Amino acid sequence: MRAATTDRERLLAGVPVSERRLRAAGVSTAVLEGGAGPPLLLLHGGIECGGVYWAPLISRLAGDRRIIAPDVPGLGESDPVAKLDAAAFASWFDAVLDATCDEPPELIAHSLLGTAAARFAADHGERLASLVVYGAPGIGPYRMPGALRVAAIRFSLRPTPRNHERFERLAFSDLDRLRRREPEWLAAFSAYNVARAKVPHVKRTMGRLVRSETKQIPEADLRRIEVPTELVWGERDRFVPLGVASEAKTRLGWPLQVIGGAGHVPHIEQPDAFVRTTRSRSSRA
Repeated sequence: MRAATTDRERLLAGVPVSERRLRAAGVSTAVLEGGAGPPLLLLHGGIECGGVYWAPLISRLAGDRRIIAPDVPGLGESDPVAKLDAAAFASWFDAVLDATCDEPPELIAHSLLGTAAARFAADHGERLASLVVYGAPGIGPYRMPGALRVAAIRFSLRPTPRNHERFERLAFSDLDRLRRREPEWLAAFSAYNVARAKVPHVKRTMGRLVRSETKQIPEADLRRIEVPTELVWGERDRFVPLGVASEAKTRLGWPLQVIGGAGHVPHIEQPDAFVRTTRSRSSRA
């Protein structure tokens, strides 16, 4: 357990955030907070480490906004719930907003939790100022690529460093380039993910999210989203291909910005480009 804690600390080394726990809808929830200004809430995807994977972005965003990055129930260091379905997520997220935001925040939501965030925005849009979704399978027709399915099953059954690397090579556009640029951070990221993947409730939560948040949100629900909504996508996303976003742009009229040289996790591979995208969106709002 100490090794996992140390890896989490390594991920956050030098990042201008504090960490606290709060009870949200009865769930003991780990939250990172930093910066000052209008609230910007970062909602991580379906990943064992939770919100610490936002660390490369926080320093770049915290200058003029207050950053809030919670760990979703059952991932990172947050306690699990019996069943993380749409109702449980909405109850928890609503409570997080009450506890951390004194005005509707901008929300950036990734991957499987991007699907959950879009569903929340359809039902509770008044709680948000704007929404950015990226790498989210539920915004359109989606079929999990075969290579991703195989890698996910292997890592779930045997969460070893080797199986995690197989997963990373699909997640990132160029894992070797990222390793050369951020060797220490990426080593801690990988080790912490592997450690958390061995925890039974984390494994259950990941399985539940994959089953529920890869399903397409009904078209009528997506059209009920009234807050300004934008898509940001990695050009080389092998988890949720860019075509999903392009089709949603055409169908729903949501603006789409594509980040070159990035796969499924552009905020880690191309953090500066990702920040420029969010700032340009804020200037348009």
